[in-house]
Amino acid sequence: MDLSIAAILAQDGITNGAVYALLAMALVLVFSVTRVIFLPQGEFVGFGALTLAALQTEQFPRLVGLLLALGVATFLTELVTALHHRRYKPLSPKLLGWSAAENLLYPLLVWALVSVLPWHTLPMVLQILLVLGITVPLGLMIYRLAYQPVAEASVLVLLIVSVAVHFALLSLGLLVFGPEGSRTLPFTEWSTSVGALLISGQSALVVVVSLSLIALLYLFFDRTLMGKALRATAVNRNGARLVGIGTTQAGRLAFGLSAGLGSLAGILIGPMNTVQYDTGFVVALKGFVAAIIGGLASYPLAAIGAVLVGLLESYSSFWASDYKEVIVFTLILPVLAWRSWRSPHSDEE
Repeated sequence: MDLSIAAILAQDGITNGAVYALLAMALVLVFSVTRVIFLPQGEFVGFGALTLAALQTEQFPRLVGLLLALGVATFLTELVTALHHRRYKPLSPKLLGWSAAENLLYPLLVWALVSVLPWHTLPMVLQILLVLGITVPLGLMIYRLAYQPVAEASVLVLLIVSVAVHFALLSLGLLVFGPEGSRTLPFTEWSTSVGALLISGQSALVVVVSLSLIALLYLFFDRTLMGKALRATAVNRNGARLVGIGTTQAGRLAFGLSAGLGSLAGILIGPMNTVQYDTGFVVALKGFVAAIIGGLASYPLAAIGAVLVGLLESYSSFWASDYKEVIVFTLILPVLAWRSWRSPHSDEE
């Protein structure tokens, strides 16, 4: 291997690592706030890329139908819960009105906008905002339907729920998008040469966007009241509840941010890879390896682990392409062994 090949592999590894970093931080965020290992994170990767591809090819994004269905299910769940607890707490028309607006009117508004406007002719930024407007509410609805009722359960029960939600979303993804894969339009055609290395504008944009999102997340957690509330919930759920922080609202926010980051990761890889309904699962697993390196608690270590995973995958594909996935996922074993040896843990952990 000469230096030019090594530089090309490093560029690919850093690009992939930037995407894995987004997914790793989303997984760390959800786990630290809710104790949920969010296995369905990968489905949002596929949802984001395939929905954007549908908009760009003048197709109706059928994910809107799933948004409508889950919105109805979420509103009915809220209504049944309110009726069940009416002897202890009177019905609140205001809360039910907000729920109807969020879960019924908003999906209908999205459906109307998608049906009326020629999205394939609009700037890509608006297309991406619409995709996020579809996928982020899906994350909120999934939290309400699947996780909020068992929010105080053990980590093992929450993991079992995540496995069930993963397979349910995987099946729905096949139903909504079909087995065919799609690519989105490139963000830019720009490229430049540095010596023998050709730097792709697409790869550079992925790294820049990922670094920008990481910086925004840092500012959100460090400078905003809502971010500090999430950090407090991650440190001590009971203590946060005692000082008036709503852990349910924190969980909703964590799932919404996670869905948005997963969708953005899919949008970033869409121009470079053919994305299918199940492509995101393997991508998210590599983000999970990076999150494990960070102990499912440290954002900087998760980001560093993501770059390490990306570089390991890239160089493994050159030296032993048949075993690159095995090599990447084997990385988790010494990390788990070291953390198990160094860190005390309870029976539940």
